[in-house]
Amino acid sequence: MDTQRSPAEWALFLLLSSCWAGAFAMTKVAVEDLPVSVIIPGRLGCGAAVLWIAMLARGERLPPFSNRPAWLSIIGLGTIGTAMPFYLITMGQTTIDSSLAALLISAAPLFTAILAHLYFRDEQLTGFKVIGLLAGFAGVVLLIGPDALKGLGNADLVAQLLVLGGALCYSINGIIARQAPRLAPTVMPVGFVTVAALCSVPMLFWTDWSTVTLTPESAAAVIGLGAVSTGLAGIILIFLVSRTSATFIALTGYVIPILSAIIGFFAFQEVQSWSALGAFVLILSGVWFSQRQRRRAPGQA
Repeated sequence: MDTQRSPAEWALFLLLSSCWAGAFAMTKVAVEDLPVSVIIPGRLGCGAAVLWIAMLARGERLPPFSNRPAWLSIIGLGTIGTAMPFYLITMGQTTIDSSLAALLISAAPLFTAILAHLYFRDEQLTGFKVIGLLAGFAGVVLLIGPDALKGLGNADLVAQLLVLGGALCYSINGIIARQAPRLAPTVMPVGFVTVAALCSVPMLFWTDWSTVTLTPESAAAVIGLGAVSTGLAGIILIFLVSRTSATFIALTGYVIPILSAIIGFFAFQEVQSWSALGAFVLILSGVWFSQRQRRRAPGQA
Protein backbone atom coordinates (compact mmCIF):
# COMPACT_ATOMS: atom_id res chain seq x y z
CA MET A 1 0.00 0.00 0.00
CA ASP A 2 1.11 3.57 -0.70
CA THR A 3 2.37 5.05 2.55
CA GLN A 4 2.73 8.53 1.00
CA ARG A 5 -1.00 9.26 1.16
CA SER A 6 -2.09 12.09 3.43
CA PRO A 7 -4.29 11.49 6.50
CA ALA A 8 -7.13 13.32 4.70
CA GLU A 9 -6.88 10.96 1.71
CA TRP A 10 -6.90 7.91 3.98
CA ALA A 11 -9.90 9.34 5.85
CA LEU A 12 -11.77 9.78 2.56
CA PHE A 13 -10.69 6.28 1.52
CA LEU A 14 -12.25 4.81 4.67
CA LEU A 15 -15.35 6.96 4.24
CA LEU A 16 -15.76 5.72 0.65
CA SER A 17 -15.28 2.11 1.76
CA SER A 18 -17.86 2.62 4.51
CA CYS A 19 -20.38 4.11 2.05
CA TRP A 20 -20.05 1.10 -0.23
CA ALA A 21 -19.95 -1.45 2.60
CA GLY A 22 -23.05 0.07 4.18
CA ALA A 23 -24.98 -0.57 0.96
CA PHE A 24 -25.17 -4.29 1.74
CA ALA A 25 -26.74 -3.67 5.15
CA MET A 26 -29.18 -1.08 3.80
CA THR A 27 -30.16 -3.41 0.97
CA LYS A 28 -30.87 -6.15 3.51
CA VAL A 29 -33.26 -3.79 5.34
CA ALA A 30 -34.90 -2.61 2.12
CA VAL A 31 -35.62 -6.09 0.69
CA GLU A 32 -37.53 -7.02 3.86
CA ASP A 33 -40.48 -4.84 2.77
CA LEU A 34 -39.87 -3.67 -0.78
CA PRO A 35 -39.47 -5.47 -4.12
CA VAL A 36 -36.33 -5.01 -6.15
CA SER A 37 -38.41 -3.15 -8.77
CA VAL A 38 -38.94 -0.34 -6.23
CA ILE A 39 -35.55 -0.37 -4.49
CA ILE A 40 -33.44 0.06 -7.63
CA PRO A 41 -35.29 3.07 -9.13
CA GLY A 42 -35.52 4.65 -5.67
CA ARG A 43 -31.80 4.25 -5.03
CA LEU A 44 -30.72 5.48 -8.45
CA GLY A 45 -33.19 8.38 -8.42
CA CYS A 46 -31.92 9.61 -5.04
CA GLY A 47 -28.32 9.14 -6.12
CA ALA A 48 -28.86 11.05 -9.37
CA ALA A 49 -30.53 13.93 -7.47
CA VAL A 50 -27.55 14.27 -5.09
CA LEU A 51 -25.07 14.20 -7.95
CA TRP A 52 -27.01 16.72 -10.04
CA ILE A 53 -27.03 19.14 -7.10
CA ALA A 54 -23.27 18.72 -6.70
CA MET A 55 -22.60 19.21 -10.44
CA LEU A 56 -24.77 22.32 -10.72
CA ALA A 57 -23.18 23.78 -7.59
CA ARG A 58 -19.78 23.41 -9.27
CA GLY A 59 -21.05 25.15 -12.42
CA GLU A 60 -20.44 22.07 -14.58
CA ARG A 61 -22.66 20.53 -17.24
CA LEU A 62 -23.06 17.31 -19.21
CA PRO A 63 -21.16 17.04 -22.50
CA PRO A 64 -23.06 17.82 -25.74
CA PHE A 65 -24.67 14.84 -27.46
CA SER A 66 -22.26 15.41 -30.34
CA ASN A 67 -19.47 14.14 -28.04
CA ARG A 68 -20.02 10.53 -29.04
CA PRO A 69 -17.07 8.94 -27.14
CA ALA A 70 -18.20 10.56 -23.89
CA TRP A 71 -21.80 9.46 -24.26
CA LEU A 72 -20.88 5.92 -25.28
CA SER A 73 -18.86 5.68 -22.05
CA ILE A 74 -21.66 7.25 -19.99
CA ILE A 75 -24.24 4.83 -21.42
CA GLY A 76 -21.96 1.83 -20.89
CA LEU A 77 -21.17 2.83 -17.31
CA GLY A 78 -24.83 3.53 -16.62
CA THR A 79 -26.23 0.27 -18.00
CA ILE A 80 -23.56 -2.42 -17.61
CA GLY A 81 -21.64 -0.78 -14.79
CA THR A 82 -24.48 0.52 -12.61
CA ALA A 83 -28.05 -0.57 -13.41
CA MET A 84 -27.23 -4.24 -14.07
CA PRO A 85 -25.03 -4.90 -11.01
CA PHE A 86 -27.43 -3.03 -8.72
CA TYR A 87 -30.26 -5.25 -9.95
CA LEU A 88 -28.30 -8.51 -9.79
CA ILE A 89 -26.84 -7.84 -6.34
CA THR A 90 -30.15 -6.68 -4.89
CA MET A 91 -31.90 -9.77 -6.28
CA GLY A 92 -29.20 -11.96 -4.76
CA GLN A 93 -29.59 -10.33 -1.37
CA THR A 94 -33.22 -11.38 -1.18
CA THR A 95 -31.95 -14.82 -0.09
CA ILE A 96 -28.36 -14.41 1.15
CA ASP A 97 -27.04 -12.18 3.93
CA SER A 98 -25.20 -8.90 3.44
CA SER A 99 -21.73 -9.98 4.55
CA LEU A 100 -21.78 -13.03 2.24
CA ALA A 101 -22.77 -10.76 -0.65
CA ALA A 102 -19.86 -8.46 0.18
CA LEU A 103 -17.46 -11.39 0.24
CA LEU A 104 -18.63 -12.47 -3.21
CA ILE A 105 -18.19 -8.95 -4.55
CA SER A 106 -14.55 -9.06 -3.41
CA ALA A 107 -13.97 -11.35 -6.41
CA ALA A 108 -14.46 -8.36 -8.76
CA PRO A 109 -10.72 -7.46 -8.98
CA LEU A 110 -10.01 -11.03 -10.11
CA PHE A 111 -12.47 -10.70 -12.99
CA THR A 112 -10.87 -7.35 -13.79
CA ALA A 113 -7.42 -8.95 -14.09
CA ILE A 114 -8.70 -11.40 -16.71
CA LEU A 115 -10.53 -8.73 -18.71
CA ALA A 116 -7.56 -6.34 -18.52
CA HIS A 117 -5.30 -9.12 -19.86
CA LEU A 118 -7.58 -9.45 -22.89
CA TYR A 119 -7.95 -5.71 -23.56
CA PHE A 120 -4.72 -3.97 -22.50
CA ARG A 121 -1.11 -4.79 -23.38
CA ASP A 122 0.21 -3.28 -20.15
CA GLU A 123 -2.05 -5.49 -18.00
CA GLN A 124 -0.90 -8.94 -19.10
CA LEU A 125 -1.18 -11.87 -16.72
CA THR A 126 2.11 -12.91 -15.12
CA GLY A 127 3.11 -15.72 -12.78
CA PHE A 128 2.13 -13.83 -9.64
CA LYS A 129 -1.14 -12.73 -11.18
CA VAL A 130 -2.02 -16.28 -12.21
CA ILE A 131 -1.32 -17.50 -8.66
CA GLY A 132 -3.49 -14.70 -7.37
CA LEU A 133 -6.34 -15.59 -9.74
CA LEU A 134 -6.20 -19.27 -8.82
CA ALA A 135 -6.21 -18.48 -5.10
CA GLY A 136 -9.03 -15.98 -5.50
CA PHE A 137 -11.30 -18.19 -7.55
CA ALA A 138 -10.60 -21.09 -5.19
CA GLY A 139 -11.90 -18.79 -2.49
CA VAL A 140 -15.05 -18.05 -4.49
CA VAL A 141 -15.71 -21.77 -4.99
CA LEU A 142 -15.15 -22.39 -1.27
CA LEU A 143 -17.46 -19.51 -0.46
CA ILE A 144 -20.27 -20.86 -2.63
CA GLY A 145 -19.75 -24.22 -0.95
CA PRO A 146 -19.97 -27.84 -2.13
CA ASP A 147 -23.52 -28.21 -0.84
CA ALA A 148 -24.73 -25.35 -3.02
CA LEU A 149 -22.92 -26.74 -6.05
CA LYS A 150 -24.75 -30.08 -5.72
CA GLY A 151 -27.98 -28.62 -7.02
CA LEU A 152 -28.05 -25.94 -9.70
CA GLY A 153 -31.66 -25.21 -8.79
CA ASN A 154 -30.69 -24.34 -5.24
CA ALA A 155 -32.00 -20.85 -4.40
CA ASP A 156 -28.86 -19.92 -2.46
CA LEU A 157 -26.63 -20.92 -5.36
CA VAL A 158 -28.71 -18.87 -7.79
CA ALA A 159 -28.52 -15.88 -5.44
CA GLN A 160 -24.75 -16.23 -5.09
CA LEU A 161 -24.33 -16.47 -8.87
CA LEU A 162 -26.42 -13.32 -9.28
CA VAL A 163 -24.08 -11.46 -6.93
CA LEU A 164 -21.06 -12.84 -8.80
CA GLY A 165 -22.70 -11.57 -11.99
CA GLY A 166 -22.84 -8.15 -10.36
CA ALA A 167 -19.12 -8.43 -9.57
CA LEU A 168 -18.45 -9.23 -13.24
CA CYS A 169 -20.44 -6.14 -14.27
CA TYR A 170 -18.30 -4.02 -11.96
CA SER A 171 -15.22 -5.48 -13.64
CA ILE A 172 -16.51 -4.57 -17.10
CA ASN A 173 -17.26 -1.16 -15.64
CA GLY A 174 -13.56 -0.75 -14.86
CA ILE A 175 -12.59 -1.56 -18.43
CA ILE A 176 -15.08 0.98 -19.79
CA ALA A 177 -13.95 3.64 -17.29
CA ARG A 178 -10.30 3.23 -18.23
CA GLN A 179 -11.09 3.95 -21.87
CA ALA A 180 -13.55 6.78 -21.15
CA PRO A 181 -12.60 10.35 -22.09
CA ARG A 182 -11.71 12.66 -19.21
CA LEU A 183 -14.55 14.93 -18.12
CA ALA A 184 -15.04 17.45 -15.28
CA PRO A 185 -15.10 15.81 -11.79
CA THR A 186 -18.84 15.36 -11.21
CA VAL A 187 -19.95 15.10 -14.84
CA MET A 188 -19.24 11.43 -15.49
CA PRO A 189 -21.05 10.11 -12.35
CA VAL A 190 -24.00 12.45 -12.99
CA GLY A 191 -24.24 11.11 -16.51
CA PHE A 192 -24.04 7.40 -15.82
CA VAL A 193 -26.15 7.43 -12.64
CA THR A 194 -28.84 9.39 -14.52
CA VAL A 195 -28.73 6.88 -17.38
CA ALA A 196 -28.99 4.03 -14.87
CA ALA A 197 -31.95 5.73 -13.17
CA LEU A 198 -33.76 6.13 -16.49
CA CYS A 199 -33.09 2.47 -17.32
CA SER A 200 -34.69 1.45 -14.03
CA VAL A 201 -37.94 3.43 -14.52
CA PRO A 202 -39.75 0.56 -16.38
CA MET A 203 -39.41 -1.52 -13.21
CA LEU A 204 -41.97 0.73 -11.55
CA PHE A 205 -44.58 -0.20 -14.15
CA TRP A 206 -44.35 -3.96 -13.57
CA THR A 207 -44.51 -3.53 -9.79
CA ASP A 208 -47.63 -4.85 -8.07
CA TRP A 209 -48.19 -1.78 -5.89
CA SER A 210 -50.98 -3.47 -3.94
CA THR A 211 -48.33 -5.63 -2.27
CA VAL A 212 -45.88 -2.81 -1.52
CA THR A 213 -45.68 -1.67 2.09
CA LEU A 214 -43.41 1.30 2.61
CA THR A 215 -42.18 1.34 6.20
CA PRO A 216 -40.00 4.06 7.76
CA GLU A 217 -37.12 1.57 7.91
CA SER A 218 -37.32 0.55 4.24
CA ALA A 219 -37.80 4.16 3.08
CA ALA A 220 -34.74 5.25 5.08
CA ALA A 221 -32.74 2.35 3.62
CA VAL A 222 -33.59 3.30 0.02
CA ILE A 223 -32.79 6.97 0.65
CA GLY A 224 -29.53 5.95 2.30
CA LEU A 225 -28.64 3.72 -0.64
CA GLY A 226 -29.19 6.59 -3.03
CA ALA A 227 -27.85 9.56 -1.10
CA VAL A 228 -24.92 7.83 0.65
CA SER A 229 -23.90 4.64 -1.21
CA THR A 230 -24.52 6.09 -4.68
CA GLY A 231 -24.51 9.90 -4.56
CA LEU A 232 -22.02 10.72 -1.80
CA ALA A 233 -19.83 7.76 -2.73
CA GLY A 234 -19.74 8.95 -6.35
CA ILE A 235 -18.57 12.41 -5.30
CA ILE A 236 -15.88 11.02 -2.97
CA LEU A 237 -14.76 8.57 -5.65
CA ILE A 238 -14.26 11.25 -8.30
CA PHE A 239 -12.48 13.50 -5.81
CA LEU A 240 -10.11 10.72 -4.75
CA VAL A 241 -9.44 9.61 -8.33
CA SER A 242 -8.43 13.17 -9.19
CA ARG A 243 -6.03 13.33 -6.22
CA THR A 244 -4.69 9.77 -6.02
CA SER A 245 -4.93 6.84 -8.45
CA ALA A 246 -7.17 4.00 -9.56
CA THR A 247 -4.86 1.52 -7.83
CA PHE A 248 -5.36 3.30 -4.52
CA ILE A 249 -9.15 3.25 -5.02
CA ALA A 250 -9.00 -0.48 -5.84
CA LEU A 251 -7.77 -1.13 -2.30
CA THR A 252 -11.37 -0.54 -1.16
CA GLY A 253 -11.94 -4.11 -2.35
CA TYR A 254 -9.82 -5.24 0.59
CA VAL A 255 -11.72 -3.18 3.13
CA ILE A 256 -15.38 -3.40 2.04
CA PRO A 257 -15.95 -7.10 2.89
CA ILE A 258 -14.40 -6.60 6.32
CA LEU A 259 -16.51 -3.53 7.06
CA SER A 260 -19.62 -5.26 5.74
CA ALA A 261 -18.99 -8.29 7.95
CA ILE A 262 -18.56 -5.99 10.97
CA ILE A 263 -21.78 -4.12 10.13
CA GLY A 264 -23.60 -7.40 9.54
CA PHE A 265 -22.43 -8.77 12.88
CA PHE A 266 -23.53 -5.75 14.94
CA ALA A 267 -26.69 -4.89 12.98
CA PHE A 268 -28.03 -8.36 12.13
CA GLN A 269 -25.97 -10.80 14.24
CA GLU A 270 -24.64 -12.37 11.04
CA VAL A 271 -21.76 -14.78 11.70
CA GLN A 272 -19.89 -16.36 8.79
CA SER A 273 -18.72 -19.97 8.94
CA TRP A 274 -15.05 -20.84 9.21
CA SER A 275 -15.11 -21.95 5.56
CA ALA A 276 -16.40 -18.49 4.56
CA LEU A 277 -13.59 -16.84 6.54
CA GLY A 278 -11.10 -19.14 4.83
CA ALA A 279 -12.60 -18.21 1.46
CA PHE A 280 -12.27 -14.56 2.40
CA VAL A 281 -8.56 -15.04 3.09
CA LEU A 282 -8.08 -16.83 -0.24
CA ILE A 283 -9.88 -14.10 -2.19
CA LEU A 284 -7.89 -11.29 -0.58
CA SER A 285 -4.66 -13.26 -1.02
CA GLY A 286 -5.44 -13.54 -4.71
CA VAL A 287 -6.14 -9.83 -4.99
CA TRP A 288 -2.95 -9.05 -3.05
CA PHE A 289 -0.79 -11.14 -5.38
CA SER A 290 -2.31 -9.44 -8.43
CA GLN A 291 -1.81 -5.94 -7.01
CA ARG A 292 1.72 -6.75 -5.82
CA GLN A 293 2.86 -7.87 -9.23
CA ARG A 294 1.22 -4.93 -10.96
CA ARG A 295 3.06 -2.45 -8.73
CA ARG A 296 6.38 -4.12 -9.59
CA ALA A 297 5.75 -4.26 -13.32
CA PRO A 298 7.00 -0.70 -14.21
CA GLY A 299 10.46 -1.50 -12.89
CA GLN A 300 10.82 -4.69 -14.89
CA ALA A 301 12.58 -4.99 -18.24
